[in-house]
Amino acid sequence: MENNREQLSSENSVIFDKDLIEPGALSVLKCLASLLEVQKIQAYLVGGFVRDVLLGRDTADIDIAVKADAGQITPWLAQALRSKWVLLDEVNRVGRIILDDWTVDVASFTGTIEDDLARRDFTINAMAVDLHQLAVKGQDTVLIDPFGGRFDLDLGIIRIVTDTVFKDDPVRLLRAVRLAAGLGFSIDQKSQIEMLKADELIAGVPGERVREELLRLLDSSRGGQIFEDMDRLGMLTALISELVPLKGIAQPQEHHWDVFIHSINTVSAVDFILRQGVWEHQDAAILSLVPWSAETAQYFDQPVSRGSTRRSLLKLAALLHDIAKPQTKTFDDDGRMRFLGHPEDGAEIVENILERLRFSTKEVKLVTLMVKYHLRPTQMSQHTMPSSRAIYRYFRDAGDAGIDTLYLSLADHLATRGPDLIQPEWHFHTQLVAHVLKEHLHQTKVAGPIKLVDGNDLMNVFGMKPGARIGKLLEEIREAQAAGEITTREEALDYIRKALTTDL
Repeated sequence: MENNREQLSSENSVIFDKDLIEPGALSVLKCLASLLEVQKIQAYLVGGFVRDVLLGRDTADIDIAVKADAGQITPWLAQALRSKWVLLDEVNRVGRIILDDWTVDVASFTGTIEDDLARRDFTINAMAVDLHQLAVKGQDTVLIDPFGGRFDLDLGIIRIVTDTVFKDDPVRLLRAVRLAAGLGFSIDQKSQIEMLKADELIAGVPGERVREELLRLLDSSRGGQIFEDMDRLGMLTALISELVPLKGIAQPQEHHWDVFIHSINTVSAVDFILRQGVWEHQDAAILSLVPWSAETAQYFDQPVSRGSTRRSLLKLAALLHDIAKPQTKTFDDDGRMRFLGHPEDGAEIVENILERLRFSTKEVKLVTLMVKYHLRPTQMSQHTMPSSRAIYRYFRDAGDAGIDTLYLSLADHLATRGPDLIQPEWHFHTQLVAHVLKEHLHQTKVAGPIKLVDGNDLMNVFGMKPGARIGKLLEEIREAQAAGEITTREEALDYIRKALTTDL
């Protein structure tokens, strides 16, 4: 097979058909090629764009290599295209042009284009096409493929270009797993061996770059499998060392797996619940009980920060939600296993992890809230639907993470029972989530836009002085209003009057 791949590369006779390129992208390329032609700058389509075109995959990212200073070329091109631009990498001179429907990454290269391709990561990313021949002259364009990337595309293989790929840039360890998952490819044996040799290098990668690759991994519909692969290749615990103590930690008998495997399977369960992946332990009937709508799908697709969505951050919370179980494991006098306080302790650990990996403040807050309150949904009541007041207090505490945490609790349930899922328990849990969502929507409509009383009312009507007691009473009014117990200003004032009388 290796000989066949080398033979195919040496023939170098594969034609890149420009008709494979989406018309909108081809129009952008023609503009870029014409501009660069005027300046006599060699330019090539490279990397992921060439790969995805050959695979017939939609892409909004165009990659171009120019034999010039991309730091100088990018702003000039952006101005000509009347678009914005940013300098992605000052050292390696990589710029990005931001168009309405496309982003164009412009990188510099020296020597020949073959020299540039030899410095890339995987054979399927080490292919190029002459931009001028393709977009200006409209000629049949030969695919420049010195390492057999086209052959590996046909085989569905991720293969490194050289043995030093991961030592040169350890973030490529994550990229290999991401590409394999995203394309449904396998990593060849030699590349896996090199990954195992270099796995600890991932810990030295700057947090910003790790975050970017990790978020791309979480976009996959095979999140649990990806983390399994990362663990098998030594990367997961090298990246997040706090996961090491979870391995082999036994749980009470209702749990099918230890803490570590449970955590990874919770990610798979999130994919399943969010209609993105499969859950091998149950059939579609289980999924049909989970509250879902077009609005729910849109909710989880909401962007949170640069590159992240509620969907991807829910998976991250799923991986980390039991991170503090090892340190909180105790036994009662009757021998019952407990993990008291693990959500609260876990939130602190997760905050440190995400700050180390340079997640934004908004991302850190959302994930830590999910971890902190992941047990709360099922603690709001015992064998009955929770009260309106309990639901109000839950969303008051969980805040922006309230809805996300409900779905995390469902994924946690599936990954607890696994193939031993008890149908009545699952049915009740899904009904509870549906009830809480419905009641929350009602409370938002009832209590959200209408403020029955404020602090001035309490001071003017009851002669109260500014202080914490006013804030507490106003919160009690909001809670009673959300629960439907009071609906008018007069009822609110009467509620306060009775509360103050009780204080006396």
